[in-house]
This record gives sequence, structure tokens and C-alpha cells, in this order.
Amino acid sequence: MVVTGGQRADCTQFQTVLEKIRVPRVDPGRPRTKPDSLAADKGYSNSPCREYPRRRGIRHTIPEKTDSQAARLRKGSRGGRPPGFDEERYKKRNTVERAINRLKQYRALATCYAKRGYVFLGTATTAALLIWRRS
Repeated sequence: MVVTGGQRADCTQFQTVLEKIRVPRVDPGRPRTKPDSLAADKGYSNSPCREYPRRRGIRHTIPEKTDSQAARLRKGSRGGRPPGFDEERYKKRNTVERAINRLKQYRALATCYAKRGYVFLGTATTAALLIWRRS
């Protein structure tokens, strides 16, 4: 989790969140820092959010915005080819959305007006642990 000001866009923290990912190994050794794949919504369809996973070799499924698609088609052959999109993988993204909605069910988190980031992060971590314990 990364805590920012409420008015900050999610896509500005895309690279920061991906750099904090640690995938534990079954065997002994350091955790992997590169996930197998990622799926994001249209809010992450800008160039930096597409280029960063491509540069690191991470498969990604990010739908193209309709205005970006129209601009690409208007350019004709100069517009390039459309980005790859796997519908089946994108459908599995709802698992993450449901988990976020479960976090929002906690009143202490939904109405938290904490002035310090570490207080909000502690509240979010506690809510995530409670959800994990109950599942």
C-alpha cells in the first residue's frame, strides 16, 4: 500500500506500487520483485503506465480509452497498431475490485480523516488483516 494525498491521481503512483511488490518464493531465497502479469483499468492507459511494465518484461492487460482509440484510428497507418488486450485476464480483475470494496466497508477506514499518513496506513493494514483472518 502507498498512501498519498486524497486529491492525487492513482496513476501517478503506478511505478511506485509496482516497485514495492514482493512475490514470496516457494523455495528459499529472496522474493521476486516482478509479478507474472498485471491488469489495470482505463485510468492507467497512458503511455508511462504502458511503457514501464513493457520495459520490465511484465505482461499487462490495460484497456484502451475510446478517445485514444479514435485518435489512433484517425491517424491511419501512422497511428500504430492497437495494444494487446486479453479479455479473459481482464475479467479476473474484479477480484481486486471486490477486495477494495471490502476494505471500504470498514467505517474506520471509509471515514478516516487522519492528518498523518502512517495513521491511515495503520488503519488500512488493520482492516486488511481482519478481512484476511475472516476468509
